Amino acid sequence: MLHPARNKGRRERAEAIAIQALGFLGQDPDRLGNFLAESGLGPESLREAAKQRDFLAGVLDHLMRDEALLLAFALSVDVEPPAIVRAHADLGGRNWERDVP
Repeated sequence: MLHPARNKGRRERAEAIAIQALGFLGQDPDRLGNFLAESGLGPESLREAAKQRDFLAGVLDHLMRDEALLLAFALSVDVEPPAIVRAHADLGGRNWERDVP
């Protein structure tokens, strides 16, 4: 188990990455529109929603489901994609596996 201060530091870094990701989505109307449609939120709700760890994990989840989008974000903020995956986990994001028939 990690030390509480270390956990807090990891969570804060994860939140910072997720907020950067939200900003990245907001830079392009199509990207933002896709995210809003998926999340069910309106633009007026984003600021309040961004205060919630689950929402921030959802932002990263959205990026991780589209490899091109994930790589574009990673390049734009100079972060390796595995760091984004770790941030997602640190925010309590769920790991998922594709359903295989």
